[in-house]
This record gives sequence, C-alpha cells and structure tokens, in this order.
Amino acid sequence: MHFDLTPEEVMIRDAVRDFAEGVVAPNASKRDETGEVPFAIMQQMGSLGFFGIPFAEEWGGSGANTMSYALAVEEIGRVDASLGLGFAAHVSLGCSPLYYFGSDAQKRQFLEQAIKGVYLAAFGLTEPEAGSDAGGTQTKALREGEHYRLNGTKIFITNAGHAGYIVATARTDPASRKISSFIVPHDTAGVSVRCDYTKMGMRSSETCEIHFDDVVIPAEYRLGAEDKGFHQFLDILDGGRISIGALSVGVAEASLQASLAYANQRRQFGKALNEFQAIQFKLADMAMEVELARTMVHKAAWLKDRHRPYAKEAAMAKLYASEVAMRASSEAVQIHGGAGYMNDFPVERYMRDAKLLVIGEGTSEIQRMVIARYLLQEQNS
Repeated sequence: MHFDLTPEEVMIRDAVRDFAEGVVAPNASKRDETGEVPFAIMQQMGSLGFFGIPFAEEWGGSGANTMSYALAVEEIGRVDASLGLGFAAHVSLGCSPLYYFGSDAQKRQFLEQAIKGVYLAAFGLTEPEAGSDAGGTQTKALREGEHYRLNGTKIFITNAGHAGYIVATARTDPASRKISSFIVPHDTAGVSVRCDYTKMGMRSSETCEIHFDDVVIPAEYRLGAEDKGFHQFLDILDGGRISIGALSVGVAEASLQASLAYANQRRQFGKALNEFQAIQFKLADMAMEVELARTMVHKAAWLKDRHRPYAKEAAMAKLYASEVAMRASSEAVQIHGGAGYMNDFPVERYMRDAKLLVIGEGTSEIQRMVIARYLLQEQNS
C-alpha cells in the first residue's frame, strides 16, 4: 500500500495549516468563552477556496478530493474544534446534498454562493422526536399544486443562523415514513431560527432550533425525486462521518501535542514529567491511537475518492476517531493535573469539545449498529 500524500494534498494541507495557525488559533479560547460565531473567518475560508475542496470546478470548487478535504478539516479542528465543526457541517451536510442530488438550476442558485462563503448552508435533520431514529421525522411537507407547505421543528442544527438555505427533511405522506428533502431559503416566510443553546463544548459553533410554520416553497426546491430523502440523507451521513472522523483526529492530535509540551516543561520530584514511565506510557498510547485513527479516516476517504463502497469504513473511522479524541483529551487533562482543569490551558476545552464527537453525526452506539449491519450483510452475501 502507498501512504504518501500527493503533492496537491500536501499543498492543500499546508495552506490550511498556515491559515489555522495564523488566523484561527489566536482567538479560539476567547471565542469559546464568549460563544462568538466566527462567521467572518468562515467567509474568509470560502473566499480562499476551502469550502470547494471536494467539489468540481464547474460549481466553483477546486476539483480536489475527499482526502484533501479530510486533511483540511483536521487542520482547522486541531486549533478550533468549534470552527472545524462549522466547516464540516457546511461542506458535508449543507453543500453536499445539493452537489450530489440537486439539479443544475439548484446548484447555480444556491450551491455556488455557499461554496464561495457568501453564506453558510445547514442540514435540518434532527427533531425533538427524531434523533438517532432519523427516519422518525415528524416535519411534514404537503403538496399543494406547484408548491409544498412545510410545518415542523428541527433542533441542534449547525450553522442555521448564518445559513442562506437549509436542506430540510420532511414527510410527504402523513400516513407513512416516506421522506423527501427540500431546499428552504432562510428568508422564506414562516421560517424562524433561534440560536441560543447553552452548550458544554463547541461553544462558538452555531447551534440552532428551526421552526417551519406554514412555510410555502415551490416544488422545484424539492431535492431530487419525491420520497427519496431517506436514502439521500443516509448517503450524506456516510460522507459526513469521514469529516467528523477527521475533526476528531484534529482534537486528538491537539491533545497529544499539548501533553507533550506540558510534560516537557513541568517538573515534579526534581525531574520533568516526561521522565516518568507512567507519563511516557500515556503519551505512547495517545500517539498510537491518533495515528491509527488518522489512518482509518484516510482509508475511508481513499475509498470514497475511488468510488468504492466506503460506508462501513466511514462508520468505523468516525467511531474509533471520536472515541480516541475523547480518550486523548481526557488523558491530556490528567497529564496536566489541576492545571488541566483550569482554562489557562486549552486541554479542558479539547475535552469538552470531544464529547460532542461521540454523539453527533450518529452516536457511537449507532455506528456500532451500522458496522454490525454491514458485517452481517457480508456474511450472508
């Protein structure tokens, strides 16, 4: 197997790394404290082409690949997981549905502006009664001639406050679980968005509640064929798991690097922490797991780029990498001791941010169910 990145992938990674360290990192802790959403930085990322990394040049993308995009998400997430989450949600969940299932007219009207960073894009899937059971959507879209009328509520939706449009799932038959997807412009009458959640972590990532109250949209805003929304969002979530896996690797890598630096400078009992075997073992385990997680994410991205089945591998990568991020950040706090519990060091932020990664984009329990389903299918095929 060949593990080297291509020259283009290295160039993209290094460009995003320079931006992350020079522009994103300096005020990451302050944004975490205030909950400020760095929309201006996200617009800058769009203007630099970061949002278009996995998309074709025809629609304003760079024509790169999923691997390059995963590298970019890792680099942003390494310095600011909140911004990394907004980045991943915008590209994987907001832009990808239009890119893969939208018409040319829909892409011209909505996708091109989102890729440029003129506005963000949001994906309205989760509801009060439809979390892990995403097929239990209660939002309804009733056909009325050449229009649809939407009613319902979405919760925990990333980027919705600055979204130019929301891709929303809704039941098109009240008597069944048939689901369709719709492009809902943010400024449509009847759409209201509240972004006032108080969160444990990812505090500067915008998380919102959306209400659709007799929202009327033209039928041409339906994404793809009617009743295909369930299969569409399953496909989108498969790709999204790669980006959350990459974000998890970024948080885990940040935890490792912070631990290495602290263990080198902190002295106890007359010697540096990194001279104690107990600390060395922690660092070795963290480094091993980070490398394994990164390799799993890269394999899933590699498969997707070659148009090969990758859903099982994406679920494995997301599951393992998110749990590695949780373990690595927890160990980072432990290595820092009491100092790690204070916000003088970033490791307490890493730990709070990491918790979302084992919940969002499908919990660890859901990932295990997905993996088991594929294993059983393979066994019986």
